[in-house]
Amino acid sequence: MSRYFIELGYDGANYAGFQIQKNANSIQQEVEQTLKTVLRAPIQLTCSSRTDAGVHAICNYFHFDCDLLSDIIVGTKLLRSLNALLPGDIVIKRIYEVPLDQHSRFSAKSREYHYFIYQSKNPFLIDRACFYPYKLDLQKLNEAAGVLMEYHDFSSFSKKHTQVKSFECQIFKSNWLLDKETFIYTVKANRFLRGMVKGLVGTMLKVGTGKISLQNFREIIESKDSSKANFAVPSKGLFLITVEY
Repeated sequence: MSRYFIELGYDGANYAGFQIQKNANSIQQEVEQTLKTVLRAPIQLTCSSRTDAGVHAICNYFHFDCDLLSDIIVGTKLLRSLNALLPGDIVIKRIYEVPLDQHSRFSAKSREYHYFIYQSKNPFLIDRACFYPYKLDLQKLNEAAGVLMEYHDFSSFSKKHTQVKSFECQIFKSNWLLDKETFIYTVKANRFLRGMVKGLVGTMLKVGTGKISLQNFREIIESKDSSKANFAVPSKGLFLITVEY
């Protein structure tokens, strides 16, 4: 038996998230079905980062165990076959063998997300970023982003009813930049809680517009109460950029 990693990218607009769900289409379902068709055997995938409904990925990973691929994994035939059958909004970039103890989720050292915001009407960004036509203070946004580096418990930015043992995360990078007319938030951490990036962005936007102070922002973090955070930003602005091993 051998273990393989799949590196893939996708537009999440048409999917109810990464992980298989009942009565809803998912990235995992599409890839598993396509692998089953091509390999003529059922394949069970394990994901590295469970992106939510509507979230996009430049780079995400699955792993699976299989004893069928020894002769074809090194070539491009399998990739061509899989990509020919997959929907146009999912692409498999690589499939490669790894040691059996390498795990797509638990072996990951970090994940990096970007969130995109535009402020002037732009039909080319409508499905790729959040339209937010309100005055934003870049300095205040970065002050809030910097505050996050001081904390480890992010209970306030996790959606309720999640089955996690810990709300501890280590954030390695957190900053905002303005690229022409687009605000981009970058956050890199060892792990993320469900809905965490959207909660961070939505709450920081309240700082950036002056609705709450930096001290209020600290109080929200320290409250460990997700009802105080703002998750009301659309998923279409969120991209998983990379997972590092």
